[in-house]
Formats: sequence, structure tokens, C-alpha cells
Amino acid sequence: MKIQESAENYLEAILVLKREKGMVRSIDIVHHLAYSKPSVSRAVNLLKENGYLTIDGEGGIELTETGLAIAQRIDERHRLLTEWLVRLGVTQEIAARDACRMEHDISEETFRCLKSHITRRSGGGAEN
Repeated sequence: MKIQESAENYLEAILVLKREKGMVRSIDIVHHLAYSKPSVSRAVNLLKENGYLTIDGEGGIELTETGLAIAQRIDERHRLLTEWLVRLGVTQEIAARDACRMEHDISEETFRCLKSHITRRSGGGAEN
């Protein structure tokens, strides 16, 4: 399933924040992505309407099964591509920024082959 890059970024951010904090609220996303409150509110509502997340009565955000699958796919790509770029000599900051751009556009086939190559050469790599 292909969704917009911005939606993928939100889902990935929610996954990362969930790992770090345990509970995620819209304000956490505002701070993490440095977006405005209205922008985050609109995006979160759209993601909810499209079945990618739920919001409990206290404002806690949870990824649905579909949202989690997308977030995990993007997060894996981000981590592996960042690791690979750093190994090539790119600074951590630039590698993470470039990986964020690449993770959305690379095909499944290319990513699978790249992942296989990287993990073969490293004996592991950025696995889940």
C-alpha cells in the first residue's frame, strides 16, 4: 500500500516516540517533527480517519495494525540506510537526513537487495 510521504513520516515518528516515551500525544509529535500544532492536529485526524491510528479518551495515540506495519517498514529503511551511509563515511547527521529522503522512494526490490548486501557484509545490520 502506497501512502503519501508525509503520512509515512508521521507514522514513523509515532513509532519512534512510542519506543522512547511509551505514550504518544499530538504535542509529542509537534516537538519531534517541529511542525505546528494545527498541522499535526490535521494530519493526526486524517491518519485516524484512514485507519492508521486511534486516539483514546486521554489523547493517547496508538498505531493500528496497518499503521504499525507502515511505520515499521519506514523505520527499518531509515535505520538501515542511515547505518549504510555512515559506514560509507557520511556524518551521522547528514546520513540520517539523507536516509529520511531515500526511505520513501526506494523500491521494495532495491531495498531488499541493498539490505541483503549490507547484512551479508556486516554479519547483521540494522535488523528489527
